[in-house]
Amino acid sequence: MPELPDIVVYLEALEQRIPGETLERVTITAPFLLRTAVPPINSVAGRKVVALRRLGKRICIGLEGDLWLVLHLMIAGRLHWQEQPTVRTGSSRDRVPVSTSAKGRAAAQVSRASKNRLATFDFSNGTLSLTEAGTKRRASLHLVSGEASLQRLDPGGLEIFEIDRDSFAKVLQSANHTLKRALTDPRLLSGIGNAYSDEILWDARLSPIALTQKITSEEIDRLFNSTGATLTKWMDLLRGDVAGGFPEKVTAFRPEMAVHGKYQQPCPRCGNKIQRIRYASNETNYCPNCQTAGKLLADRALSRLLRSDWPRSADELEGLTRS
Repeated sequence: MPELPDIVVYLEALEQRIPGETLERVTITAPFLLRTAVPPINSVAGRKVVALRRLGKRICIGLEGDLWLVLHLMIAGRLHWQEQPTVRTGSSRDRVPVSTSAKGRAAAQVSRASKNRLATFDFSNGTLSLTEAGTKRRASLHLVSGEASLQRLDPGGLEIFEIDRDSFAKVLQSANHTLKRALTDPRLLSGIGNAYSDEILWDARLSPIALTQKITSEEIDRLFNSTGATLTKWMDLLRGDVAGGFPEKVTAFRPEMAVHGKYQQPCPRCGNKIQRIRYASNETNYCPNCQTAGKLLADRALSRLLRSDWPRSADELEGLTRS
């Protein structure tokens, strides 16, 4: 799922392209995508883009007349940009359509995404497409009118870069949850999901199943600092990858990650093998040496199957795999 760093980089790319441009039409090819009926979606046609905003993991496009298009990409939703093919003649800055063959080449750049396309947003200077891979359709689009309606879509989580350590501690310990759950709860903290929570907890050297009301003040300090540092690091890395272009390779599994998606690979800090807890369609990755004092956390599926044979430490698991 695109999380805070990915959404920020998407918004920065859109900031370079659509403010002041006219949204000429919206074409929805998957009826489930649109979750609102009032105002009608065709009411956005001909309105200029006047604002862009992030609301948790949502991308908000503000239009004239105080209308807001609100996109939630969920797990597999992705955005793609196709520039309007143009040429410039002399000193004129008017857009002139190019040849059919040039249009064909431009269209070929997004042809692979066509079968998964849920919607297109045709602006006066190009087209923004929303695609979703796989068969589960979870991405959503809301069209709302006014600030109050927009705020009703906000889960209410605090923005990590707008709070201090004490505010962070207060919301973190407002209920007794695991650190993993607390970090990814959009009602507590804004924009953090499965991937970056793994990286944050690894950086802080904390177990994903440690309980929020039982961690020490020093551990809260580490977690607060690691949360800001990790998100900043990834925003900088993603900006460097995009380098002024449009982010077309948004993924939760990147080679620079320390633990997320790195099951059985060596921890970049200590060299021990990364382990995981799997649940539903998600998994938590962690280093048992750096984060859980050598303890192997129980995987729900395997531990139920093995029962008393479930290895209690990474060393015991390593011994079993060698035998």
